[in-house]
Amino acid sequence: MKRILFIAAILALALSACGAQATPTIDPVQVQASAIAAANTMVAQTQAAIPTATPIPPTPIPSPTALPSPTPIPLPTLSAVQASPTVKATSGGTGGDPCNAPLASNAAGPTTTLKIQNATKANITISLYLNKTAFGECGYRAFQVEKNGAVVVEMPQGCYSAYAWINDPKKPATVSGGGYCVNNPDKWTFTVSADLIKLSPP
Repeated sequence: MKRILFIAAILALALSACGAQATPTIDPVQVQASAIAAANTMVAQTQAAIPTATPIPPTPIPSPTALPSPTPIPLPTLSAVQASPTVKATSGGTGGDPCNAPLASNAAGPTTTLKIQNATKANITISLYLNKTAFGECGYRAFQVEKNGAVVVEMPQGCYSAYAWINDPKKPATVSGGGYCVNNPDKWTFTVSADLIKLSPP
């Protein structure tokens, strides 16, 4: 009988040793600390990946080249009988204004791209007048733009006035504006509508 009790005690001890282990508990403070550390690491990596803002240096504008001074030539002398006053037409338009003429196609100085957008219900003719620039360039150019169409042109940088004829056979009209200054090579847009001309920067 003692032998049976001894064997039963050994079996009970063996069975209790093979039983389920107690589940380890997780410390919530350690979980919270791990989560905070992981979040801080992600924030630091995100900040490190953001590129630093590098300012773009302005494009230098070349200084104007001095024009050669004219060399006077000797004038022939006339007798009193020959010296009668004559009227000649001056070049450059009324009053000898050199800016009252078409703008040179190869104007000196930096250029820009202009888009002329027709927002009217008819074809238009628009004239852009360039005020005298630091390079001595001035004058006007005219463009035809179809209804709801646009043209893109290369023009000198500077300040412009604009005048547009709206060629509507039922309701012809004109619209104008001034003080439009373009100071970089990006694409600027002149929008012509029935009542105004608007310049939009790039």
